[in-house]
Amino acid sequence: MIKQKKQGSLIIISGTTCAGKGTVVDQLLKRNSNLGLSISYTSREMREGETNGVEYYFISQEEFEKKISNDDFLEYEIVQYGKYYGTPKKEVREMLEHGKDVILEIDVKGAQKIKSMFPETILIFIMAPSMEEVKRRIKARGKENNEQIIKRFQVAYQEINEIPKYNYVVVNDDVLNAVTKIEAILLSEKCRVDRIEEIAVENQEEIIHEFLMDKEFDNSSSFDIL
Repeated sequence: MIKQKKQGSLIIISGTTCAGKGTVVDQLLKRNSNLGLSISYTSREMREGETNGVEYYFISQEEFEKKISNDDFLEYEIVQYGKYYGTPKKEVREMLEHGKDVILEIDVKGAQKIKSMFPETILIFIMAPSMEEVKRRIKARGKENNEQIIKRFQVAYQEINEIPKYNYVVVNDDVLNAVTKIEAILLSEKCRVDRIEEIAVENQEEIIHEFLMDKEFDNSSSFDIL
């Protein structure tokens, strides 16, 4: 009776520094075959251990700017050291049209740009259990000095202020628990009325007719037809 839209859902996952977004997304992809990840383009250099087409598509600044002029990005930004990062338009639309649900792991600025273009986008914000835990995780990595850590905290507090613009917030105190919550969110979104493309409801006469023609119908039984 109910036919759902074939178009996939666009899902944005953002979060504060050291909230474990990447780990959560990796687990979601492993557990759900209909989920796809949009891989962003960047003009920054490839780092040791990275693979082109896995973490990012690495292209030159000139190539990136050409893509901007061709309107190839859903959104893009210039971040640290003047490097570009952008979400590809063609790849995302192709996955959605084929019924694939697509995850974009982007920051709060990019999330709002996408939401303004696609109001049906599902926005999920992931948080660490506490800022004290964030500090512990940053120090455990041992890659940043105090000045860099302070900067990360400043950005984190700015991002937390953007939470009211999101549809859902998930605390990542345990990866499996966080993944299960997000899966529940995505399942509930599939049941939304605006995801229904068509509803075929029989009229009352047809319902009565089918009931009366049922081979297993017992004439001796009593019943009420409303």
